[in-house]
Amino acid sequence: MKAFVEWIYDFAAAIGGPGLFAIAYLDSSFASLPQLNDILVVLMVTQNKTWMVYYAAMATLGSVTGCSTIYYLARKGGDAFLQKRLRSGHAERALAAYRRHGLLALIVPALLPPPAPFKLFVLMAGVARVPPGRFVAAVAAARGGRYIGLGLLAVWYGDAALELMRTRGRDVALGFAGLIVVTAIGWWWFSRRRG
Repeated sequence: MKAFVEWIYDFAAAIGGPGLFAIAYLDSSFASLPQLNDILVVLMVTQNKTWMVYYAAMATLGSVTGCSTIYYLARKGGDAFLQKRLRSGHAERALAAYRRHGLLALIVPALLPPPAPFKLFVLMAGVARVPPGRFVAAVAAARGGRYIGLGLLAVWYGDAALELMRTRGRDVALGFAGLIVVTAIGWWWFSRRRG
């Protein structure tokens, strides 16, 4: 498996943006390639900083496309899959919580690094019948923010950012996700106080 992941990494790095799209699609749909896309974004931006927005956009587009595949499959038959994976009362409670917290229940896990079970939240979005436009917007905003953030780290810190991703990537992603979650909660609280 390690040789396969190394081959995918080399292939994606060699073809640039389309490679990022492919890795993000696979990771967000049927395969699990933890942190590979994050490292590739940082690597490619470090090598060509002027293309940062392009690389972040390709990774985001691949992730949105991969998540949409799982989402549409879940809309068609995700209830049965969810019932098999979760105990009887747990599935309904999970869906009720998902419906209550709305897109925040999708945005937060989209920002978190592996081993956060993001695909489970995508599956639940399909089963909960989240409107497709809102689903795509939420995933695009969260993943786009994540990849832009990684790209900016690569622009500002260059090779040091790549080394940081290789050695402490999970910690960086958790910190970044925590900052976004705190900001989202603050914004939500402020809007409720005003309204």
